Amino acid sequence: MLHELEKTVKEKAAAGEESSYTNYLLKSGREKIAKKFGEEAFEVVLASDDTLAEETADLLYHLTVLLHERGVSYDDVGRILEERHGKASSFKDRPDVEKW
Repeated sequence: MLHELEKTVKEKAAAGEESSYTNYLLKSGREKIAKKFGEEAFEVVLASDDTLAEETADLLYHLTVLLHERGVSYDDVGRILEERHGKASSFKDRPDVEKW
């Protein structure tokens, strides 16, 4: 499904329709897209069990737009995940996270 979403975002970007929310975000620029992604991430964190799937769908949509704007595909992300699969963890202790 993520590849389908990626394809839809590419098509919307290419079409340049004024009424397209995707096109609106892309024309607004990286900062606007990143802000919307951050807002959606926060909503996922706060979501109830009843709304978690819906909020996650919104998050994935905004991530897809952000990746498109940055020129990164889900295949690029998949390759990195494949490289990491089975390797020793690259976990880093982050005591600063506790202060967030």
